[in-house]
Amino acid sequence: MSHDHGMFGWTLFRYVTALAFGLGAVGYAAGWWASRHRGRWPIHRAVLWYTGLFCAGVGLVGPIAEAARTSFPAHMVGHLLLGMVAPLCLVLSAPVTLALRALPVVQARALSWALRTALVRALTHPVVAVVLNVGGLWALYTTDLYGMMHTSVWLYALVHAHVFLAGYLFTAAMVGIDPNPHRSSFALRTAALIGFLTAHSILAKWLYGHPPAGVDFADARIGAQIMYYGGDAVDVTLIVVFCAQWYTATRPRGIPLTDTHAPR
Repeated sequence: MSHDHGMFGWTLFRYVTALAFGLGAVGYAAGWWASRHRGRWPIHRAVLWYTGLFCAGVGLVGPIAEAARTSFPAHMVGHLLLGMVAPLCLVLSAPVTLALRALPVVQARALSWALRTALVRALTHPVVAVVLNVGGLWALYTTDLYGMMHTSVWLYALVHAHVFLAGYLFTAAMVGIDPNPHRSSFALRTAALIGFLTAHSILAKWLYGHPPAGVDFADARIGAQIMYYGGDAVDVTLIVVFCAQWYTATRPRGIPLTDTHAPR
């Protein structure tokens, strides 16, 4: 009976996850259609949204997700897709901006008000976002939490929800393009980003020699390398986007290419 109950829990998790991503796909398309009178919505943002949903879905449902329950390397691939690649794509798709364009005036004002609340300000602060993101990963891999989550579907769902949401908040705090009344300075974000990169790399190196309980050394080393090098690839993309935004925000504007008043 307990085995059947456990199987029902995992099946329910898969169906609920698939439903959530399906609603996300339909919701973005509906917002895109509803805002068509506000001007053309960049197609690359829609591509990023659906790419992000696909990556998150692969990390939670399907062959990789199933293998991740017994294989640490597969788990780490899913972790990168869910906690790093998907959030980067979703953040750059500007879902809040699309929602503000699509919603009626009253609902759009309510969303704008929510963005200015103290809770949103705290969660999107770069330091808080880094602590939630990398702190959660350290807790997952350096305690018994990794082993425990594979014995409880509800804990599994909670951990993966945290990985995804913390990854999204961190990415939004670093390179978010949606309206953010509390956006921090580039200097503060740079310091936070360096702290994240350092802590993430140290954790990958730690896992190479100190696998979680129940994970053998060979799998731990492969998983640690996936985390280290795969994470670096995503981090490079994040850094490029961050630097491009910084350059765009600080470049001189309105300066002519030639000085017509220079002495001859």
